Amino acid sequence: MFLNSLSGRFLMLTIIFVMLAEVLIFVPSIARFREDFLLQRLERAQIASLALEADDMIDEGLEAELLENAGVYNVVLRRDEVRQLMLSSPIPLPVHDTFDLRDPGALELIADAMMRLVDTEDRVIRVIGNPVREAGLLIEVSMHTAPLRMAMLDYGVRILILSAVISIFTATLLFIAVRSLLVKPIRGVVTAMQSYAAAPEDTRRIITPSAGVRELRDAEDALQMLQTDLTTSLRQKERLAQLGGAVAKISHDLRNILTVAQLFGDRLEASEDPKVKRMAPKLTDSISRAVKLCETTLAFGKAEELPPVLDRVPFDRIVLDVFEGEELAAQEAQIAFEDNVPPGFTLRADPEQLHRVISNLVRNARQAIAATGQPGRITVGAAEDEGAWTITVADTGPGLPAKARENLFRAFQGGARKGGSGLGLAIAAELVRGHGGELALAETGESGTAFTIRLPKAIAALGAAAE
Repeated sequence: MFLNSLSGRFLMLTIIFVMLAEVLIFVPSIARFREDFLLQRLERAQIASLALEADDMIDEGLEAELLENAGVYNVVLRRDEVRQLMLSSPIPLPVHDTFDLRDPGALELIADAMMRLVDTEDRVIRVIGNPVREAGLLIEVSMHTAPLRMAMLDYGVRILILSAVISIFTATLLFIAVRSLLVKPIRGVVTAMQSYAAAPEDTRRIITPSAGVRELRDAEDALQMLQTDLTTSLRQKERLAQLGGAVAKISHDLRNILTVAQLFGDRLEASEDPKVKRMAPKLTDSISRAVKLCETTLAFGKAEELPPVLDRVPFDRIVLDVFEGEELAAQEAQIAFEDNVPPGFTLRADPEQLHRVISNLVRNARQAIAATGQPGRITVGAAEDEGAWTITVADTGPGLPAKARENLFRAFQGGARKGGSGLGLAIAAELVRGHGGELALAETGESGTAFTIRLPKAIAALGAAAE
């Protein structure tokens, strides 16, 4: 319905407020009209009395005509403290009330006017006022109230009709202005929202702010930002869903291939070559981790990671294992790997997931240093206090770019190098959160980058992370 719309309600409110303002004007206006009406009667009565002053003797017919023209029954003038009955005629009713107009208050005039409108009975009243041109001390007349009430009603009707016309005209102009300045822009925003809701992945449907009203422009700017973030998030989720589908398709076949490679690795362990015997177990362990990873599916190919299986883990062995693998990958680069983990340092974690976390961080550091073509160093340290174990992974690389810092730990957005997806940090952060801990960027700059991992010793933190 029209009245349920913004335009309709604004139109009705405008009419109501304008009519209310006119009513507030009407009350003093009708009181003023009554005062002017009575003053006119006093002035006519004084003019009629001048005929008597011109001729002391006038016949009864002329006297009655003068009183009828003045609209009164008698005229009394007071001069020099002497009260004189100038003109008179029989009064049909007793005097009901007396009104003194010489110095009336505004509230008194309003109250008398409202009483006169309410009282429908014709009465005789006495009116006292000041003569014009200082023709005496006062003038007093007696008159009927019926003509006064009829004149007040006629004036009031004309005022109300004029008020209604003004209200309708004003409301119409305001209605047109509101529709142009507010309703149409709001409808434009609603239309843009409906269009965007139909296809939120389409960036062409994101609203373009164009309103001239500051508040509406702020709303359009906020809506544009919201739609942009939502479209980016939807595209991100779509990419993750595609990645999950791809991983689900290849995980089965890749697992079979790695199983065969694992069998060959077992055969290599029987070799008498010292280097082969030393490297074969590491190859077997790497293939075993890869097989297990395929069985559980990559983190971002599933809805969530499996919960960690906690155990006492010799952390120095994990660091040594990661360094040996990365040293092979960094043979052509001048990168030193420094192990600052105290001997025999143990902590409570899932060994496979902790290995993935450290491997991702060290691999990112190696790739960052190798991209510069300059020598560098990667350091892993560990410490503990009463509440948590703290692991530090630092490098002397070029530091993280601004875009990577803004989107840190966000898949496909936090890549620090060209072609990087940012999955490594995102996976590491998720695995650490699964332990109830936190992966944070400690520092980054031209001198290098450092990440810290804090794993709580309290088992309650693991339960909170699972929730």
